[in-house]
Amino acid sequence: MPIEFLQPAGLVNSPAFSHVAVVPPGAMTVYLGGQNGVDETGKVVSDDVAAQSVRALENAIVALNAAGATLDDVIQWTILFDEHADLRAAYGAIASRLGRQGSPPLVTAARVAGLGVPGALLEISAVAAVVTE
Repeated sequence: MPIEFLQPAGLVNSPAFSHVAVVPPGAMTVYLGGQNGVDETGKVVSDDVAAQSVRALENAIVALNAAGATLDDVIQWTILFDEHADLRAAYGAIASRLGRQGSPPLVTAARVAGLGVPGALLEISAVAAVVTE
């Protein structure tokens, strides 16, 4: 049984996100902790939000792969943006890779006063589900 992404009547219908994801029994759930635009030593890669966005997503891919999941398995993204980050530049750098055609994942985005990593302009976390049966 596949994962279902729903756009219920009465809610805004967006090609960028779904409102509900239904994961079937037997699927493996993967929880991805917050990923920043840092290199393997923990150093922020740039003060450019687009570059940080790309690196944070690359870090998310590495973490997902380690658990046996891919971007296509993500059912929900949470993206926290520093209050001073340029959202268009940040989201524009990665938006095309966050979803799948026809069944986009759930997306939550928020502006925050600051992040735990000094110099970080965004943090990406996710929930993925891999159908194993």
